[in-house]
Amino acid sequence: MAIQVTGKNLDVGDALRSYVQERIAHSVEKFIGREPTGHVRIEKEHGDFRTNCTIHLWQGMSLEAHGVASDAYQSADRACERLEKRIRRYKARLKRHGAGETPRKQTEAASYVIQASREEQEERDEDNPIIIAEATTPVHEMAVADAVMQMDLSDRPFILFRNASHGEINVVYRREDGNIGWIDPAMPSRAMRGTAVREKSARSSKVAEARPQARKARGQR
Repeated sequence: MAIQVTGKNLDVGDALRSYVQERIAHSVEKFIGREPTGHVRIEKEHGDFRTNCTIHLWQGMSLEAHGVASDAYQSADRACERLEKRIRRYKARLKRHGAGETPRKQTEAASYVIQASREEQEERDEDNPIIIAEATTPVHEMAVADAVMQMDLSDRPFILFRNASHGEINVVYRREDGNIGWIDPAMPSRAMRGTAVREKSARSSKVAEARPQARKARGQR
């Protein structure tokens, strides 16, 4: 089984591990037609159990879901129910747009966790924040629509990716109003050029319209 199951603040026994692996395989294989790969972490927090699932798909895509319950098995069931809903949306989009499963380019970016400052703590030099963890994060090349779909398939508030159309680093994120925000550093220059062209065309049209009126006015005089 290609699903790794680990625990945090609890010991995952063989029975629970086998149950989770079989439950996820049943939920995912019937939609993607092959054995899934990924990682599941079960942790105990405040008396409840939380199951976090990450299943690897195609082109750097990953399917993510979580479930919380007072019982470890129930939390796994709830996580799998969310997986099924999200993978149905994923398959429906592939069917509508005819996307393939060709792997995309991937680069690695440094990823850091900076300690949050607390009001009761003395002020520190803000230019030297305390780094409490560091790792690498994969940055995948994909279309904007795929990045939006990746965010819909996961619990992440934003997706950092390399725009397949021009190679620049982009970000899509979920706004507080429920809409999707898109940050593209390459867009302002193109937008400004487009605005300049439109303004130039508008000025040319106004000049062209003014010339016959000026000639008519001179003729009347």
